[in-house]
Amino acid sequence: MKKSFMREKVIHCGNDYLAPEIFPYTGNQQKAVRGKRGKKKRVSEPKQKNLNDKRAKRYFIQLANSNFGEGDLAVHLTYAPEFLPDTYEEAVKNAINFLRRVAYLRKKRGLPPLKYLLITQMGRKKKGTHRIHHHILMNGGLDRDEVEALWWKVKESKKQKRPAVMFGWANADRLKPNKKGIANMAGYMVQDSAGKKHWTQSQNLEKPWHRGPNDGKYTRNQLEKIAKLPSDSEEYRNFWEKKYRGWELVDSERQYVEQSGWYFYLTMRRKC
Repeated sequence: MKKSFMREKVIHCGNDYLAPEIFPYTGNQQKAVRGKRGKKKRVSEPKQKNLNDKRAKRYFIQLANSNFGEGDLAVHLTYAPEFLPDTYEEAVKNAINFLRRVAYLRKKRGLPPLKYLLITQMGRKKKGTHRIHHHILMNGGLDRDEVEALWWKVKESKKQKRPAVMFGWANADRLKPNKKGIANMAGYMVQDSAGKKHWTQSQNLEKPWHRGPNDGKYTRNQLEKIAKLPSDSEEYRNFWEKKYRGWELVDSERQYVEQSGWYFYLTMRRKC
């Protein structure tokens, strides 16, 4: 019979956040790696970046916290009724063209290259109409008004005295991280929807990473006791903060699967 044990994988999200995952694991032989750091490995990206998938949502938030924070931008783009794209692919093309303009302006100003996470959502309404919109996280440096002004369908021409024709409404806000970093904003961007929702990203993002798993840190009985505690209790918080010295517990998710046992997904912030 295969032996079952609790495996810990600690995901690093930039310098200030950890996302430990503790879950049941079954193998022919328990390979305890306690005391061995192992090689640094990138967290595997979901093959399909479909934000209706729970694992993809979790990875997206980890990726956002690894790359964006104070002073960066959350940009929201919509379409006027007359400019609604006919297809999802056309909408993505519009957003990518917008990001190319942002990248060009950054280069012109001598700013670092553009980094971004782009979500394009095609919602469904009762009458069968589609309401497509975009959410973007990008690095800061440009004025918000400048960024918003680049969401045009027809560019302004001073020579011809022609104003820009905008696709629709654009809003750029400065990110204001809290204890969870920008997890709240990222979570809002990936919240459930009835329609199609995927993300694309720039290639220069820092990826979340982890070392080899630890199969000897936790026992089933130990975690079953912790699972009975309220997640907002001092005892619950102290348990995890003692396991991860120098880190503060800011969020946790737990799930019980009858066939296997308890799963824990934590978010820890580096203590000042």
